[in-house]
Amino acid sequence: MVTIDPERFRETFERYSEIGRTENDGLHRLALSEADREVRDLFVSDLEDLGLDVRIDRIGNVFGRAEGTDPDAEPVLIASHLDSQPYGGRFDGQLGVLSALETLRAFDDESVEHRRPIEIVNWTNEEGSRFKPALMGSGAFTGELDLEEVLGHADADGVTVAEALEETGYRGDEPVGPREEYHSSLELHVEQGPKLEDDGLSVGIVEGVFGMAWLEVTVHGDADHAGPSPMYSRKDALVAAADVVTAVRRLSNRFADDVVTTVGELEVEPNSINVIPSEVRFTVDVRSYDDAVDASHRAMVSGAGHDASYVNEITDTAMLFVPSVDGKTHNEAEFTEWADAVEGARVYAETVRRLADAA
Repeated sequence: MVTIDPERFRETFERYSEIGRTENDGLHRLALSEADREVRDLFVSDLEDLGLDVRIDRIGNVFGRAEGTDPDAEPVLIASHLDSQPYGGRFDGQLGVLSALETLRAFDDESVEHRRPIEIVNWTNEEGSRFKPALMGSGAFTGELDLEEVLGHADADGVTVAEALEETGYRGDEPVGPREEYHSSLELHVEQGPKLEDDGLSVGIVEGVFGMAWLEVTVHGDADHAGPSPMYSRKDALVAAADVVTAVRRLSNRFADDVVTTVGELEVEPNSINVIPSEVRFTVDVRSYDDAVDASHRAMVSGAGHDASYVNEITDTAMLFVPSVDGKTHNEAEFTEWADAVEGARVYAETVRRLADAA
């Protein structure tokens, strides 16, 4: 069994958590922001301290490679992400990257030999908060997303992904995509739901990830004065949008308990207190595990999207979950008991060892 160092693991977690930490002990570290650049620099430094071969591809994915004893063996990929939601939690994504880092440190402590190479990865823009779509780095890497198209996507201030990569110094020279076939991939993540905590378990084995569709909706109306304009003649885009938002909420009850729908962003124009809204734009997030909406509720599936769902297109992929207290996620209250984090990291490290020695 591989022995991780719980104290070092926690010290590393706290050090990384200082970068982008919020007043309420959360994390505000949007993709390719200054905070993301700082945490990437720390990650690269930690990889170099382990003597790993570090490379960065054109979408900013950061790889660190530990060679195995068999130069012809297919590598094992261990990965997650370091970017966060706006004013999100410290565990989402970061715990997975640092579990992978601690695994490689534990291997180094014990001079563990592994037949297969091991590649640790920080994927770019998993969250999709600053730049859409989510899972950008892994999606481009696996060919599910067009590289040139996503490089041209802009944030709310008009900054493109390509520009942000240049500004942070993380637009690498490496081609985006696998250089060789992978043997397998493993990701550890917080559950982002209450099932493990409810069952009193420290580790969950993920059998699937919800499929998702993201939509952008625009409702057009006519701007007019809020005082003299009669109610019967108004074409109020916000009132119409509110009806649609309510209908989107009811979709989950029409199909099955498995379906979840969310309207998370809304923009109103001209956004003035005394002007009837002329245009409203909003997003719709629709998710379900089974394409036919007939999912088994006994299986542990992820309602959240993960890079592993894209990586699964190119190699056998597995995920481990650790509990989320009260199921809270994507906010500053997100928390995982440290004993559960350590137990998950132990299982993760041993699983990586076995995969790296697999025939």
